[in-house]
Amino acid sequence: MKRFAGWTLSAPATTLVVVFLVLPVAATITATFVEPAGIIAPYMEFFSSGFRRTVLWRTLEISLITTIISVAVGFLTAYVVARSPGRIKSLLIIAAVFPLLTGVVVRSFAWLIILGRNGILNNFLIGMGITDEPFSMLYTQGSVIVAMVYLFVPLMVLTLVGVLENIPDDVVQAAASLGASPAATFRQVIFPLAVPGLIVGAVLVFTGSFTAYATPQLLGGESQMVMGTLMYQRAMVAFDWVSASTIAAIMVVVTVAVVLFMTRAARRLNPMAT
Repeated sequence: MKRFAGWTLSAPATTLVVVFLVLPVAATITATFVEPAGIIAPYMEFFSSGFRRTVLWRTLEISLITTIISVAVGFLTAYVVARSPGRIKSLLIIAAVFPLLTGVVVRSFAWLIILGRNGILNNFLIGMGITDEPFSMLYTQGSVIVAMVYLFVPLMVLTLVGVLENIPDDVVQAAASLGASPAATFRQVIFPLAVPGLIVGAVLVFTGSFTAYATPQLLGGESQMVMGTLMYQRAMVAFDWVSASTIAAIMVVVTVAVVLFMTRAARRLNPMAT
């Protein structure tokens, strides 16, 4: 009986995941293989379109840039938070988590106010005499990336704070006592030990960026269409469910491939990370 105790306890959660996650995804992907034109016809149609290839590449580019910036900013922020005294650390964590208390749409609308032609940033630049005319910052790839970084850096910080807190001070001090410079200590001690948190955070940021809809729609518009907005357009505007299912299947495959790649990278950087 003890052998099956774990399975028995996990059965309710496993059933919910299978019913509400695995089966819908499987049904979505299966819908792309029943076309009369052939099993791979929807995928050939997708990749034969230059516009759709551009949308896929743009989505990957935005997601990768967002992930890289979020990892860099999140790591530095988490390191400062992890090394701060108790009360200050609590305040810093609250400040990092505070943006998560508002919805994605609200935060995206805030960037519309900041980056608009008559927005806060343009008014500041004109007031300082830096420019005479407002810049067109909305509906660009840069505006989408900035908003995405703002959305996902708090997740990166929360993921890394716990990992960095668990790095023993004795290990860092031992490296310094053996003659390692601060840069060498970071490269050979702190960074490898933080790899598990980095990988988890990077996966969360990438998958969130790659599948995002509200932020690219509000700040990118039609000129910066990504896979999420394209899928919505095919499903809810054109009512082309096969095409929308094909896009969803491609997104699932890309996400799984990136997760596997990051896991493999984690093993190379730190064999104890996975």
